[in-house]
Amino acid sequence: MATPLVVSEVGKSFTMHLRGSVRLGVVENVSFSLRAGECAVLGGPSGAGKSSIVKMLYGNYAVDTGQIIVAHHGELVDLAKADPRVVIAIRRDTIGYVSQFLRTIPRVAAVDVVAEPLVSRGIDREKAEARAREMLSRLNLPERLWELPPATFSGGEQQRVNIARGFITDHPILLLDEPTASLDAANRKVVVEMIAEKKAGGVALLGIFHDHDVRDAVADRVIDVTEFAPGEAAA
Repeated sequence: MATPLVVSEVGKSFTMHLRGSVRLGVVENVSFSLRAGECAVLGGPSGAGKSSIVKMLYGNYAVDTGQIIVAHHGELVDLAKADPRVVIAIRRDTIGYVSQFLRTIPRVAAVDVVAEPLVSRGIDREKAEARAREMLSRLNLPERLWELPPATFSGGEQQRVNIARGFITDHPILLLDEPTASLDAANRKVVVEMIAEKKAGGVALLGIFHDHDVRDAVADRVIDVTEFAPGEAAA
């Protein structure tokens, strides 16, 4: 689909129960769409709500108001109101996500962590692990680490596992929350190349990048999150 994601008038707030149940607004009236084959970037200062928007699009945060319309298996689904089982299916097949931090099951080898999204989609494990090794090699993770659990790795090594896991599938939508934050220049360049390949393949990407060089290299447009600033907090 030419526009696989449409966000319409989405709002989010948190209730501060330890502060007299004051409601703290995060964003309101968030509206934009993502086209296939483009990389849009959320821009704005720290605390403006960029990560909260990404987390709502992945279903990690509940939505207070508005719609998140996703093209999923030929149907339009409102992720903001979707059943949890539907959200899980959308994550498996339609929306991929690379977060700032790698969260994995302890003692699982890095190659298995990277291969798991393919295995969960029915790909033969041997083929999935072969593809995982290709991804880890491309991201310059030393082969001696592939059979070790990522919990033992440095921050930059963990993030390369995280990126390999997020990019290994062919999700039509891919969310990127600071994917290059812990990387050196050589691996940032690899990620820029990988993003370009996703765009060429028709994937719609939405990212957060505090590294201006990376942002300038990948962004087709910047969505200014300050336009979605909420009003005053309310009791």
